[in-house]
Amino acid sequence: MFAGERLRRAREKAGLKQAALAQRLTISPSYLNQIEGDQRPLTVPLLERLCAILKVPKTYFADSEDARREAQLREDLADPLFRSIRGVEGEVGALVRAAPAMAEAFMTLYRAYTAQGEQRETPAPSLPRFPYDEVRDWVQSRTNHFETLDRAAELVFEDNHFSTVTLRDDLRRYLRDTHGITTSVSGGLLTAGMFWRLSRSGKRLYLAEDAAAESETFWLAHVIGQLEKKELIEKELRRVTFTSDEARGLARIALANYFAGALMLPYRRFHEAARLARYDIQRLQRAFGASFEQVCHRLSTMQRPGLPGIPFYFAKTDIAGNILKRSSATRFQFAQFGGPCPLWNVYRAFARPGEILVQLASTPDDVTYLNIARTVGRSGGSYLARPRAVAVVLGCEIAYAEQTVYAEGLNLASPQAVDPIGPGCRACERTNCRHRSVPPMGTGLDMGTAERGVVPYQVKER
Repeated sequence: MFAGERLRRAREKAGLKQAALAQRLTISPSYLNQIEGDQRPLTVPLLERLCAILKVPKTYFADSEDARREAQLREDLADPLFRSIRGVEGEVGALVRAAPAMAEAFMTLYRAYTAQGEQRETPAPSLPRFPYDEVRDWVQSRTNHFETLDRAAELVFEDNHFSTVTLRDDLRRYLRDTHGITTSVSGGLLTAGMFWRLSRSGKRLYLAEDAAAESETFWLAHVIGQLEKKELIEKELRRVTFTSDEARGLARIALANYFAGALMLPYRRFHEAARLARYDIQRLQRAFGASFEQVCHRLSTMQRPGLPGIPFYFAKTDIAGNILKRSSATRFQFAQFGGPCPLWNVYRAFARPGEILVQLASTPDDVTYLNIARTVGRSGGSYLARPRAVAVVLGCEIAYAEQTVYAEGLNLASPQAVDPIGPGCRACERTNCRHRSVPPMGTGLDMGTAERGVVPYQVKER
């Protein structure tokens, strides 16, 4: 595998120079340098010695995209449809690494099969991958970082001498002076379910009334991205083959949104501020005039080569458990089907609105995360508006926890302080969880009558 960046971080955390680590591995410093530069792969023998020297699990060096494929493929194969081929769990990782295209083809076929089961009136040939899932996995494969757009947004900010304090007014003036577009408030947009509308012929941008200042700033930055960075966005899109025009359209919107976030929170300024504030989200909100959600999402994108931030995952969910947005620069895996884990602190946030909840949580692959969750839903503006109840969660591996303010007061070394969470009951391998709602796919059930647990069955070991 190629895991140069992760190796460099682990080496630096252990306080070892390249030459010192190379000597302990009995390889040349130039060979180690090539591995860290992703010019040479990390072999299995070296992997085992590195894990022992650097005191990290083998999964630490796993490629995030391979980890995603492996977790999804294991979930697919857990379907009772494949009960006749039990015992192949150990071959899944080998398949993903040796034939990733074949693994993707199998998972695409399985998605078509499950979709046809839910919508039998739709013939199988017209069941491509769902556009939203396709775009989400593409963003995930890029660790939620698009360097060309990031640098372009930073250049716009610096070249025009924008200020984080007056950015909304700066962007209004920029649209007017550069593109001849004036902005005004429209009272009917929210009623129609819209945040903004651009009239190109009328040279006017209409914004929804009663919007938060940080929301307006984001919309203005998004429009600037659409107007000025169209070719840059299309260049990114040409690097990938989407299965439908809908997926390509969603990806185009996602990249314009990415540019907007990067313009609001320019990389170098934000990276330095985050480091000095120990990733205190509220302090970063005040410094950049951004919302809690905007800061969290931006922190999950900070993976610029040579100047990376902490690798975070980010998710946004509603009170019913629907994942509205998710991205990750970590190995954290989300379930493909079914609801997420009820022990995840993002769901406890709904019972304590506006309060920041911190959690240490361990996933079935024995990786512990520091999770920060809070509700972020805005009021509806009127009694009949029915405001949307949503919450966000930001998480990083425990190895990075001490770099954040949220580790204060936590016993990071105590196993009792860690909540065991999973990707969702259907995909979770934990057999002794009393919070389970449905049995895991691909396991047998013991329906014995001599004892009774929280659920009316015992899950047999795989």
